[in-house]
Amino acid sequence: MQQIEQPNPQASPFEWIGGEQQVRALVDRFYDLMDLEPAYQALRAVHGDSLDEARNKLFWFLCGWLGGPDYFIERFGHPRLRMRHMPFAIGIRERDEWVACMDQAMQELEVPEALRTRLSHSFMQTADWMRNR
Repeated sequence: MQQIEQPNPQASPFEWIGGEQQVRALVDRFYDLMDLEPAYQALRAVHGDSLDEARNKLFWFLCGWLGGPDYFIERFGHPRLRMRHMPFAIGIRERDEWVACMDQAMQELEVPEALRTRLSHSFMQTADWMRNR
């Protein structure tokens, strides 16, 4: 992974992480880990048989959320994350597994520490807000 420790002060997290190619690599590693690691079994169970649709939606969402192209909004409109996740049982275990899985993926792809810390904090806040049980 292209690693940039000190970004341009005007760089978005999207640029800092390395653009679309690295966002796709992060999303793919996240879902691969979900399939591979027993520690993420509750999280994996929430996703059904195939992860293909989830992979694409998270990639599209993260591109825009990180400051890149708004692919998700172009396809589906406003993300309305909480509403879109209401059909899925999300508790503390699922929240913690999601955040841990994403953190592991960021570590493995060598996301710069300062960016990983910043994103982990935002991911935890968002994942906690998504809890519905």
